[in-house]
Amino acid sequence: MRRSHRSARLLAALALVALTAIPGPQASASAAGRGDRSATAEDRVLRVYNNNIENLVVNNAGGTCTRVSGPEHLTSMLVDDSGRAGTGGVVAPDILIVQQVRGTGQAEAYADQLSAKFGYPAGTYAAIVAWSDPEPWGSTHKCSSQALGDLKKKQTNGIIWNTRTLSLAAGDISKYWSAGWLRPGTSYQGGAGCSLYKPPNSDPDTTDYHKWKRTSAIAARFTIKATGTTVFAATMHLPQENRQNACAGDGYTGIANTGIHLGADATSLMNASTIRIVGIDANRTGIASSTLSGFGMTGYGSAATSGSSKIDYLFVRGSVQPSPVDHTVSGTRSNHLALYGFIRY
Repeated sequence: MRRSHRSARLLAALALVALTAIPGPQASASAAGRGDRSATAEDRVLRVYNNNIENLVVNNAGGTCTRVSGPEHLTSMLVDDSGRAGTGGVVAPDILIVQQVRGTGQAEAYADQLSAKFGYPAGTYAAIVAWSDPEPWGSTHKCSSQALGDLKKKQTNGIIWNTRTLSLAAGDISKYWSAGWLRPGTSYQGGAGCSLYKPPNSDPDTTDYHKWKRTSAIAARFTIKATGTTVFAATMHLPQENRQNACAGDGYTGIANTGIHLGADATSLMNASTIRIVGIDANRTGIASSTLSGFGMTGYGSAATSGSSKIDYLFVRGSVQPSPVDHTVSGTRSNHLALYGFIRY
């Protein structure tokens, strides 16, 4: 896919950011109450979150669904250094890795709501997504209200970042890459039956024909303005089939037989980055924290993230601060609990 999914608004934001001076220590100190931070050695912290936001629609027991606003979700997910949400110690995040957003429109609206939460102008947080406007798929999405089910029909994955602290060059966004899956009715054969989850190997029925797009991954390499430190971030969402049979492509079970893999463009960006972050809804339990150790990354958080199962993961290469809540935000307003890592640089 060409990178046409990046809107004119995003490109304008990148140009504006390139012309914006980095605020000095005095300016940062005067704005501390609004969540601004200087890049002094004692507070060089990159605040990162990962969450499948489920199109901001929560599935409840019994088949009902509840729509959640962006501000509600953000308040439930963002935490202070003690892992507590909704306190005065919550600082503006730097990177939000998200899964299951409807496209550019929802991602940018959510980013603007995040800007407003910390008193910043619209556009301070920018967003990229794998697909700008993916085709709808599915029917009710387990919502008794069809109107709420319809809100879940378009699904893609994205990355939202703080342009005050991070810059992003247009050439540092990867092409999307596809997940793998075991097509229903196919024999697994230790992974030999796996295929790339992308036409012509995707769901053939009209209801789910475009479902594969929700598993398209994307990555980017950012630069911390204050220090020049490079930061790689990737967002992934693997198919439900990955829970029972790990697949990452044609005849391939993925890294450590988990279904996880990185695209070629993403790998190049990762290899050129100092800090590395991968956020993923893997739809699979039992993925070890050492799975991406070959890339220098460690997994954070061991608690269940979806019901009684841990299927969401955050891998980081960097100096991550200890968390009193296992890097897992228990009150997240989503079907999935958020994971976070505060990384010193």
